[in-house]
Amino acid sequence: MTKQSDLASAFHALHIPGTPLVLPNAWDAVSARIVEDAGAAAVATTSAGLVWALGAPDGERVGRDAALAAVARIADAVTVPVTADIESGYAEDAEGVADTVRAVVDAGAVGVNIEDALYGTRAGGALRDVAEQAERITAAREAADAAGVPLFVNARIDTYLSGAGGVDLTLERAAAFRAAGADGIFVPGAVDPGTVKELVDGVDGPLNVMAGPGASPVAELAALGVARISVGSGVAQAAHALVRRAARELLNRGTYGSLTDALAYGEVNALLEKAR
Repeated sequence: MTKQSDLASAFHALHIPGTPLVLPNAWDAVSARIVEDAGAAAVATTSAGLVWALGAPDGERVGRDAALAAVARIADAVTVPVTADIESGYAEDAEGVADTVRAVVDAGAVGVNIEDALYGTRAGGALRDVAEQAERITAAREAADAAGVPLFVNARIDTYLSGAGGVDLTLERAAAFRAAGADGIFVPGAVDPGTVKELVDGVDGPLNVMAGPGASPVAELAALGVARISVGSGVAQAAHALVRRAARELLNRGTYGSLTDALAYGEVNALLEKAR
């Protein structure tokens, strides 16, 4: 566990307010190698992109084993720290979340995102009760600590994505989750600079935001004090858009222009050779 513990400690150190860790999210081994080769200091998975590659829709529609087998392939393909988006923990209760985190550590990852959105029969845009979610975060923290890996637990708060509330509710949940053992707070959907600044000032710990088209550039988010910026499934969606354009062009016009800027076969092969 020494190397993994070192990677985990290095990953913690990358979360610097004002000098944020920037994560172009990956979904399989080759996208992870491309991200690493581009200069990323760490690799984050996108749960949506990962499960799409497994043939399922997003929203905990695949089992823990399948999802974490994909995470293990990613961690094995790169030398930088890997943090895994484990949705809401692939478990009904806190004990199950602990089992998931132990499996995450076994897969070689050194961080997790755990969201507070509900799935299944209790879903419908609702959030978990604060106390219940805090219990799940504590279980994750304790499981990782027992395994001897200082896992970075990033508590995702879906107040903005779900429309459940704004800054006050988000900060209330963030305080509870930090007290429960979360290392960082992730608030996707909060992109307005004024809102981001309020969250940076109100969260006791590093703030992660999700960016993309229409959001402030990295430099502006850094100036607001953000410590981590990710793009969720954005890169995967862009890649899949290219697949659709290329397929339609080939089938409808019989031409190949969409393939013009493709990575060379040998370049992709070489990336994966270096990972072996």
